Amino acid sequence: MSDLVTGEAVVLGLQTAKLPSRALAIVIDLLVEFAALLVFTLVLSLALIGLDGAALAATMIGLMVFFLVAVPVMIETFTRGRSLGKAALGLRVVRTDGGPVRFRHSLVRGLVGFFEMVVLTGAPAVITSAVHSEGKRLGDIFAGTVVVRERTPVAGGSASPLPPVHPHLLQAMGHELVAMDLSAVPEPLWLSIRQLLGRIGQLDESVMHRMSAGLADDLAARIGHPVAPGLHPAAYLGAVLTERQRREWTRAHQRLWAAGPVPAQPGPAQVPAPRPASGTFPAPAPAQAPTGPADGRPVRVLGLPTPPAPGAPAAPAAPSFDKPAAGTGFAPPA
Repeated sequence: MSDLVTGEAVVLGLQTAKLPSRALAIVIDLLVEFAALLVFTLVLSLALIGLDGAALAATMIGLMVFFLVAVPVMIETFTRGRSLGKAALGLRVVRTDGGPVRFRHSLVRGLVGFFEMVVLTGAPAVITSAVHSEGKRLGDIFAGTVVVRERTPVAGGSASPLPPVHPHLLQAMGHELVAMDLSAVPEPLWLSIRQLLGRIGQLDESVMHRMSAGLADDLAARIGHPVAPGLHPAAYLGAVLTERQRREWTRAHQRLWAAGPVPAQPGPAQVPAPRPASGTFPAPAPAQAPTGPADGRPVRVLGLPTPPAPGAPAAPAAPSFDKPAAGTGFAPPA
C-alpha cells in the first residue's frame, strides 16, 4: 500500500504494482513494439531494395527509436499512464502526488526505459523494482512516478464493510451518548467524519480502519469519551455523529415550537383598474330615448319605437300598404 498524499493533504492509500505484474505488462508492451518494428522493417526493406547500406542502417535506427521510445511515450501521454500491457493487467502510471502523468514524465520514463529494457536487457529495472518498497524502477525514480493498481480485488464484496458489533457494546455506548459534550468539536472535524462515512464502501478495508481510527482518536480526545474496547472506530464515529444530528434536530424543533404558529399569508392585494390618461375621450353615456308628443303617438328614433307614456291609451296601428306575400289570400282595402 502506497501512502500517496495529494496537494490537499489527503492520503489516497493506493495499492502499488509490484515486480511480477509490472514485468508481465512490460513483456506484453515489448512484444507488440518489436512485432510492429519487424513488420515495418520488412516492408521498408522490400520497398527500398536499392538503398545503400548506410542509409538502410540510419533508417533502421530511426525505426527502432520511433517504435521503442516515441510510440510508448505518446501512448502513455494520451492514455494518462496506460499502455497496452498495463491496461490488460489493470495498472496505471501516476505521479507521486496521485495526479495523472504528463508529457515530461512519460518522456523521462521512455528514455530511461529504453536503456533499462533494451540496451541493458532489463537487469537494472528488475533489481531496482525488487529492492524498492513501492516497486519503482529507475525511470519512475527519475520521473517522479509510481505504477498503481486500478482494479483491486475485493474479498467478500457482498459483506458489510463494518464488522458486527455486540448489542451490549451499543447499549453501553448509548447511555454515554446523551452525556457527551460535543461543543468542543470543530466543524472541520465533523465534515471529515461525514466524508469518511460517506465513502465507507469505496475505500480499502485497511485504509478505512486506519483513517477511522485516527478520526476516532481525535474525536475522543475532544469529547473525553474514548472508544470502547472491541468497537470499530467507524461505528463509534457513526454513533457520535448520529447523536449530534439528533441534538440539532431537537433544538431546531424547539425553536420552531417557541416561535408559535406561522401567521397566515395575506392574499394578493386588489389592483385598482387603471384610470384613463388625460386627453382621452371618456366612454359615451347610453343615449336616452326622447319623449314622445303629447297625444301619445310613438315616434321613431334610429328605427327604435319609443314606448308610450304611462297612462296614455295605445294608438291603433297604422294600416300597412305593402304588398302581402304570395299565397296569403289577403288584399288591402281600396
